[in-house]
Amino acid sequence: MGPGARSRRHRRGRPETELELSGFLLTVLGIVAFAVGLLFSIGFHEFGHYWWARKFGMRVPQFFVGFGTTVWSFRRGETEFGIKAVPLGGYIRIVGMIPPAEEGESKRATRMRSFIAEVRGAALNDVLPTDRGRVFYAKPWWQRVIVMFAGPFHNLVLAVLLFLVLLLGIGLPTTTTTIADVPDCVLPAGAASAGAADPCEVPITPAGELCAAGAADCALPPAGPAAQAGLQPGDTVLAIDGEPVTQEPGDGWEALVDTVQASAGTPLTLTVAREGATEQFDLTVTPIENTVYTDPDEDGEPDGTEAVGYLGVQSATEYVSQPLSSLPGYFATVVTESVQRLVQIPERIPQLFRATFMGEERDREGPIGLVGVSRLSGEAFALPEFSNVDKLSFFVSLLASVNLVLFLFNLVPLYPLDGGHVAGALYEKARSTVARLRGRPDPGPFDIARLMPVAYVVAGLFILLSGLLVIADLVNPITLS
Repeated sequence: MGPGARSRRHRRGRPETELELSGFLLTVLGIVAFAVGLLFSIGFHEFGHYWWARKFGMRVPQFFVGFGTTVWSFRRGETEFGIKAVPLGGYIRIVGMIPPAEEGESKRATRMRSFIAEVRGAALNDVLPTDRGRVFYAKPWWQRVIVMFAGPFHNLVLAVLLFLVLLLGIGLPTTTTTIADVPDCVLPAGAASAGAADPCEVPITPAGELCAAGAADCALPPAGPAAQAGLQPGDTVLAIDGEPVTQEPGDGWEALVDTVQASAGTPLTLTVAREGATEQFDLTVTPIENTVYTDPDEDGEPDGTEAVGYLGVQSATEYVSQPLSSLPGYFATVVTESVQRLVQIPERIPQLFRATFMGEERDREGPIGLVGVSRLSGEAFALPEFSNVDKLSFFVSLLASVNLVLFLFNLVPLYPLDGGHVAGALYEKARSTVARLRGRPDPGPFDIARLMPVAYVVAGLFILLSGLLVIADLVNPITLS
């Protein structure tokens, strides 16, 4: 209920060495769990391509998760399945992805034509005499669209299933009228002393600026009203001035906040049930005026500040299962945010570079790579403040978000991404339709080989960004703490 400072809770801990070992093992467990989830997501993506390619009679000689050196593989039928050393993606190899040169194509030698001819030749070397009719380029345009769309679609399916588990099975954290924390003192929003080891002992002005002790308008932060009144973590607020407060998760805390924020300087009588006590009792507390952040659009980002009544408590949360009807709205919000993040990547790269090589603070809303995401998974598993349900919720949400990003990113209409192949097949169909309407012969398969220079540029940029993210995630990582 507004910003505060040092907690009054005290935790009896285990020996430091035992805690460090436990934290290390939990971190490793979180990283391994994410790696397994990522490998499954990649394999499930590639299985979408594979299943439909085989369904339509295409020959698929390879199905691999990862890149680089082959770690393990086996052959079943005409396909070799396996895992490679670098788990940053995967692929299936379908014969005939690049068609033969079109009739009438210029034979004049140029560096670009020689490059395209070399790529085309390497692709056609995979085509066997028995592959007639089984090559990718010979299949109808709609079959090629299905094959290339199926991979990202599998990631979408996996994301939806994981979000269903999150919403219906685990639930979302929802505030309750039980108090989780009672800060010792009151800090205004944006106080310069908020990051101090003990901000309650750092003099500040009413606006939260640092100042010298004894100067005008300079004093230690005032004690929190809740702490002064004797409220403790674990207390549950049952009524305010005799009016019962609903104990429904979410609604009860909102009613408590609304009453407190409208009651600066007005004494309130709270009826409290204390954890471990058998009887209820009343406490009188007078909210003080304090500056807090506001978020009128409820996007999770503060849009300003305002002066309201402040009690100095933080709510405990519990996980509440959501109805199935909440999935479309929740999913639409997540998709919108993910699209915005993807679109903003180019403009956030300069800040990422400065944070990586110039010591600037890392933008928490900026891009993060697989190394950074795996670190977040490990950190979440090791955080003592996280309950087991917190850790499971974070992990499922993280894996669902990764699959959603895989779906969206792979549908970007740039070759060699899946979206580039889909766009090529759709262009081929549009070109064929226009030719038919004009009474001209079908121009045949779209020559995707002509986009190889684009593919190499896209792949090069992706490799550079991936390398930058790896370095950033190692030297200046985004952390939960």
